[in-house]
Amino acid sequence: MNIEGIADIQAISNVLACHSRGVDRADEGLLAGCYHDDGTVDYRFFAGPAAQLAGILTGAQKAGPVTLHRTAQMWIELDGDRAASESYIMAYASSAETQHLICGRYLDRHERRGGEWRMSHRTYVLDTNLNWPGGGMLPELGSLDNHVPLGGHGAADTGIALLAQARAKNTGQNRQKGYQPMTHSQQTLDAVVSRQQIADLTMAYCRGVDRADAALLGQVFHADSTVISGAFNGNGQEFAVAICALVEETYAQTFHSIANQWIEVSGDGAVGETYVIAVSTSMDGATDTLTGGRYIDRFERRDGRWAIAERSFVLDWTRTEPSTRDMTGGMYAPLDLHGARGQSDPVYAFMRGDGAG
Repeated sequence: MNIEGIADIQAISNVLACHSRGVDRADEGLLAGCYHDDGTVDYRFFAGPAAQLAGILTGAQKAGPVTLHRTAQMWIELDGDRAASESYIMAYASSAETQHLICGRYLDRHERRGGEWRMSHRTYVLDTNLNWPGGGMLPELGSLDNHVPLGGHGAADTGIALLAQARAKNTGQNRQKGYQPMTHSQQTLDAVVSRQQIADLTMAYCRGVDRADAALLGQVFHADSTVISGAFNGNGQEFAVAICALVEETYAQTFHSIANQWIEVSGDGAVGETYVIAVSTSMDGATDTLTGGRYIDRFERRDGRWAIAERSFVLDWTRTEPSTRDMTGGMYAPLDLHGARGQSDPVYAFMRGDGAG
């Protein structure tokens, strides 16, 4: 991986982020623009041209309350002018009667054409869902003393106006300052590349646990590493085997979504803090548990390879309630491509290039 590769990963990540914005803002042009003109999708309820799906999704969005699609841990693998990615998605949607938290993954193929990265195919995988009675309608505009901007569709969204204002302000300041492109030292470039390699490690951790892939999970840790997780405290390599066995024996499914990751690199060492929301369903399907916490990590680069030397999990909050994962009708009915344990999960065939578009 080099600095050009990092730039490609960031460009692809921006496309994925714009896709979520396009859905939530009901912006058909923005959503369709995330795909090449011949791009295709498989959302199970619709499989075909991406441009057609953009019209379907945005039309449905405009008719309902605002949604929020939290696209995180975008694990992107580059191959020249092509790339493949797995992204975890937590989507919030509501009606007058029910609130939904939908947890799944996007398996995407990307191509760079004419110097621009866009998506060529997307497959959606549903992992789990949580549902609560009662609507989630946003409040009406309150007093100015306590007003907070509200999300909306299209140009009515406050965030669109704020982004335009911020962009204009930055452009004006750069012009006033006579900004010129800058060069960076080798140390700075190495830190940028190292942070991306470390971020890939943390995403591999989530896939390793959720797919109960002990081989993948073991690669995340150095041989003499230590883990404090509560469920297992000890050597990282032994943790990889033990936690995968525990997941398979105890849970019908798990889903680890990480975000707001902070990484500080210093030579061949690094420290990091990563926030995680984990959703798990008991093996008997009776209860769903949401767990919020943080991974506190120390990383080391040995012989050119970054891996975790020490990891501790810090618990911040947890919530357990009767499971609604068996809610399979309505909006969930067509979403029949589900996550699974081991090599039967769609991501493995997708990354081999023999499935999911």
